[in-house]
Amino acid sequence: ALPDAHAAGGADEDHRGGRSGTHPGGTPGPLPGAGLAAPEADRFANALYGLAELARDEGGLVSALRSEPAVRALERACRAPGAGRAAREARVPDLLAVAAHLERALRPLSLDWYGRDGLGAVDLCHAASGGPAALPGLLAHHFFGVPLLVTEYGVRLRTHYLTRPDASPAVRSLLAAFHGRLAAETYRRATFVTPGNTHARRWQERCGADRAKLRTVYPGMDAAPFAEVGESPECADPHTLVWAGRIEPAKDLVSLLHAFAEVRKAEPRTRLRVVGAPADAEGTAYLAHCRALAAHLFPDEADGPHAVGDNPVSFEEIGGPDLPTPADAYAAGAVTVLSSVVEGFPVGLVEAMFSGRATVSTDVGAVVEVIGGTGLVVPPRNPRALAEACVSLLRDPARRERLGAAARARALELFTVEQNIAAFNGLYLETVARTPLRRPRLDDTGGLLPFAVPAEAHVAGNWTAGRATPTWARPAAARATATEAVR
Repeated sequence: ALPDAHAAGGADEDHRGGRSGTHPGGTPGPLPGAGLAAPEADRFANALYGLAELARDEGGLVSALRSEPAVRALERACRAPGAGRAAREARVPDLLAVAAHLERALRPLSLDWYGRDGLGAVDLCHAASGGPAALPGLLAHHFFGVPLLVTEYGVRLRTHYLTRPDASPAVRSLLAAFHGRLAAETYRRATFVTPGNTHARRWQERCGADRAKLRTVYPGMDAAPFAEVGESPECADPHTLVWAGRIEPAKDLVSLLHAFAEVRKAEPRTRLRVVGAPADAEGTAYLAHCRALAAHLFPDEADGPHAVGDNPVSFEEIGGPDLPTPADAYAAGAVTVLSSVVEGFPVGLVEAMFSGRATVSTDVGAVVEVIGGTGLVVPPRNPRALAEACVSLLRDPARRERLGAAARARALELFTVEQNIAAFNGLYLETVARTPLRRPRLDDTGGLLPFAVPAEAHVAGNWTAGRATPTWARPAAARATATEAVR
């Protein structure tokens, strides 16, 4: 039954060639699973929980989901009337790949936690991600009525689209249908869904999440390591730009290097420090390409015939004697640059804000929401605009200081561990108060434990409403753009 729910209904035709399904940096188009009619949503849910009941009774489904009957059932669903074109074109290798993926994704169904002392013993399930990670919460809700809270700092369905570009059209279509329907079911059953930013929230809404359930909770980060740097902006080199992060093609360091070439024409003393390391072979190859490009654009310069040449671009890693910590990386320059073409929640940008640095960023992902009006924002893949924004800050120390101070204040208000804990504490109380699930709390002797549950947990209300965001820190604040910077 489950494969039939995946393949029916013209699953994700547009993802075959990437024509209209998603844009990595923006919001998706129509998605599989979003806005499902009730019968189709119920069919997926019935199949999912039917498999869970079978796993509970049989002690697991790992071998069954990879068996020949399972693959044949998937094949029948792909050939059934109403199946999408990509699904109908699935061949045996495609079916085997999909079956293997489904077995891994549904592995939580086979764990031994169906008893009252397992999932039934908790008051609330908090899934820190969507996708298969939310399955335990769905099971607890289905079998025991346990309320479910789902947090997504990066939408799992979007991640699936971005990380499987090389799969065949049939595999992409079938897996997109499965993950789309799983996302819709997760959002439908959750009491609250907490996106980490508005960018993620838009994805969740397009995937079927009810707006009334959505509560944005920004990630909590430790600001303490950046306190000394943030309170000493004068220690920065006024002629240095800093880029920090994981080195990969999505960060578009090529555009940054071309932009820096323009910066050097206007401000010849400027240096660029690229701080980071690749995470995989693709990143390693990209780093080599960027080093070669930097050597081509900026041949080693020397003051005279007997001086040692020096390149204005350096590639460094955190952990060395010059940059032992991330805070030291941001302290090295007066302006921090983000040049990405794809970005979710920009952690490095928040670190720069904690460090009190003025920033120039590309308008991708949640960048504008994070920055507000405390930094310059330019279009992605536009080296000239990036260069103009950098030059404007290099030439205006007073503005750099104002923006850096405002950025630090905004980050301390919105993105600390403390605000994150307070937000989830309120959501936990509100969630528990809304559910009829009540269990007596017992002490070691078996007697009732007084005051074991906060009074707020017995009163349905919004326990996070009192923490209003300051007007200056709201995302709707006017953006400082490169055009404004030049005026």
